[in-house]
Amino acid sequence: MNKKREITTPKLRFPKYIHAEQWELTQFKNLLDYERPDLYIVNSNNYKDTGVPVLTANKSFILGYTDESNNIYNNIPVIIFDDFTTEKKYVDFPFKIKSSAIKILKPKGDNILKFIFELMNTIKFDAKEHKRYYISAYQNLEIFVPHDIGEQQKISDCLSSLDELIDAESRKLEKLEKYKKGLMQKLFPAIGKTMPEWRFPEFQGHGEWKAKSIKNSCDMFSGGTPDTSKKEFYGGDIPFIRSAEIDKSSTELFITELGLKNSSAKMVKKGDILIALYGANSGEVALSQIDGAINQAILCLRHETNNMFVYHYLSHIKNWIISKYIQGGQGNLSGQIIKAVSLYFPQPKEQEKIADCLSEIDVIITEQTNKVEKLKTHKKGLMQQLFPSMEEADI
Repeated sequence: MNKKREITTPKLRFPKYIHAEQWELTQFKNLLDYERPDLYIVNSNNYKDTGVPVLTANKSFILGYTDESNNIYNNIPVIIFDDFTTEKKYVDFPFKIKSSAIKILKPKGDNILKFIFELMNTIKFDAKEHKRYYISAYQNLEIFVPHDIGEQQKISDCLSSLDELIDAESRKLEKLEKYKKGLMQKLFPAIGKTMPEWRFPEFQGHGEWKAKSIKNSCDMFSGGTPDTSKKEFYGGDIPFIRSAEIDKSSTELFITELGLKNSSAKMVKKGDILIALYGANSGEVALSQIDGAINQAILCLRHETNNMFVYHYLSHIKNWIISKYIQGGQGNLSGQIIKAVSLYFPQPKEQEKIADCLSEIDVIITEQTNKVEKLKTHKKGLMQQLFPSMEEADI
């Protein structure tokens, strides 16, 4: 077997196709037809909770639902393709479209659409300019496909089975998260209330919870950013936690001891409560996963007796804080706002019981999250074996 044959066939093939012909060089326009979405664009963006899904090709995917009954796209499955970003989704249910920027892609001849979709997911395409790409560039990309349609189907079936498993585990994760959310609604007082709906049996009749502001129940501080013009302040071994990284176990930026000493950056400890004050995730709450330094975009809290209780409590009311203090869901918080927020506290043993209960659920959620991520990583690795690499091809 020559080098070209090795490269233009995948590293992993199903037994029936191990000695089959090498994959053929072709272009997407030979595999797919496209259709404009004009007829299927939703008339109103006043979305409902039920009805026909309204789709976009980006991460949001299902924007909402419509009760419009005309011009629903039913000739499924298809790929919806954003002409400007090249993002794509495989769709196997009736839908309407949000934007005229979408191309609706269908297979030509006997080609297997799911196979083509997964093949598209292996393509690195840099959509830097704001222009339509499908006709001008994307459909002309060169790719390898099996000579035998049966091999397309086999790969499609394999990856579809893995997708079904990922979807099943993802649904289990969603149910766990929904269960925790519902439990917090019962275990913490509703906004405007001073007592929770549920109490553990051993604490029933133990009196009302006591109101206390965060200012009077927690030590709190923010930090600052070392002078970016001082190269000697950066590249050290102290993790510098930015607002988008408050729940991460690693950071992209590190500072030196000199940078820490000569700035207002402050050190937090693993297990501290971190609140993002500025940025796209303003209002998010997390427990620090590492020891590291923070700047003014993050507020650190340390409760006098039970950090975990306060963390879960703040996680429960964070949407209320965001809706009350960040207009339109966009903007910044401040330490002064957080200081003034009042929480209701039971006796320390009841705090501990609630925190332990919710933390046990968090452990299960984390394990389930890791399971889903491992399956996704497994699929990514499998695809690298099931599809030839165009970068390595000698053509």
